[in-house]
Amino acid sequence: MAGHPEEAVAYFSEKADSDPNYRTSFVLTQSIWTYLGRAYYETAQYGEARSALEKALASDNDDYMARLYHGMTLVRSNERERGSTETETALRELYQWLDNVALNPATNEWDSNKQIRKAIETGLAGKPAAIELVVTGQRVGKQLEEEIDRTRREKVRAVLRN
Repeated sequence: MAGHPEEAVAYFSEKADSDPNYRTSFVLTQSIWTYLGRAYYETAQYGEARSALEKALASDNDDYMARLYHGMTLVRSNERERGSTETETALRELYQWLDNVALNPATNEWDSNKQIRKAIETGLAGKPAAIELVVTGQRVGKQLEEEIDRTRREKVRAVLRN
């Protein structure tokens, strides 16, 4: 997910074969299928992305990143209406999830400047076209991945300080 999607496909495919039930333990949990689907999406392998993301959603209907990328994959696969609905739903769910996370003292460092929520608000304003939802979804997906990395680094720094 660090700008090398072909390598990510190979890596996550191997991990999915060896541990198909793997889930991250971060605040925003994702399955190995979500990561694999996202990697396929980034390489424009939309059929494979759809299959992996559907596996992710079958095991956890609240995997918001899987729902987001599934919606964007549907749009990219010319299922614009269904994909738009799914992408918009995922963005709204992620917004609500971020609001809820902000209320918890253990996780309130997530999106503390509300940049991700602002991107979602802006992207959903008016009646966005399918491709505009995809652009917003891609931006939000990247921001969430950066937020995962940032909060992980902050936790390590806090441990090292203590």
